[in-house]
Amino acid sequence: MERAVPGLTRVTFTNLEKVLYRDQGITKAKVIEYYIRIAPRILPFLKDRPVVLNRFPEGIDRQGFYEKDAPGGTPEWVEIFTRYSETADRDVHYIVCNTLDTLLWLANLAALEINIPLSRTISYDTPDMVFLDLDPEPPLRFPDVTRIAMLLREHLISIGLYCYVKTSGKKGIHAVIPVLPEYTFRQTRDFAHRIGREIAAMDSLVVSEFPHSRDPGTVFVDYLQNARGKTMICPYSLRAVSGAPASTPVTWDELGGGATPEGYNILNVPSRKENPWAKILEDRQKLPEEYL
Repeated sequence: MERAVPGLTRVTFTNLEKVLYRDQGITKAKVIEYYIRIAPRILPFLKDRPVVLNRFPEGIDRQGFYEKDAPGGTPEWVEIFTRYSETADRDVHYIVCNTLDTLLWLANLAALEINIPLSRTISYDTPDMVFLDLDPEPPLRFPDVTRIAMLLREHLISIGLYCYVKTSGKKGIHAVIPVLPEYTFRQTRDFAHRIGREIAAMDSLVVSEFPHSRDPGTVFVDYLQNARGKTMICPYSLRAVSGAPASTPVTWDELGGGATPEGYNILNVPSRKENPWAKILEDRQKLPEEYL
């Protein structure tokens, strides 16, 4: 069944009663409602960034799929960014989600997870974010990775940088440093790698090299997503795991006060008064010259 909402959106909605999160009985209609309510906060992070989708049309209990190319039947009003992919040896036609209509269209596609690159279409080869993904391995738990995130924050402050933090929506923590778009991806990746090595030297739980990223009882400071073409889960995007958590920007006080990934979800994130990343897109910083 299709449902149009004339005058409100150009999107025609389908299968609104489809259950996408079975354990909680969360339907596609509820997912669409979430993205309507969170639109003022998520759209600034989507603006002018080609997105990569993780779609679950049959719900999270069935295999989803990644999608870079705009699918067949994409409406003409959806903005497209075309970029040649050396890996695929062809042009990739990315969706750019600059409007509420496009966001709702993505939600109707059951694109539960929306991933963004670390650069914008107008400066695709020069990132404006450094992304540090703190990824714990069992038996470590969220309080352990929280402690490492606090250590990372203190270290970055000591070299003159401020970073913002969000839950990944799964087991880890994401720290993001907004930077001026004047560096190459090689420079930001090397910077992130060096920071990881320095944190590893401070705490025995931390590993900074990929061959040890799955070592039990460690936290990997993942720098690899700072390569051109790599992505991170967009702030406020849902995650395709039970409970419908969202990757949510938090304050450092919230994080230190016992925040948990499952504590930020489809039901409560839209009503949050805190907006810890309100200034992140204006807070462009220079990387220390001695690190370049």
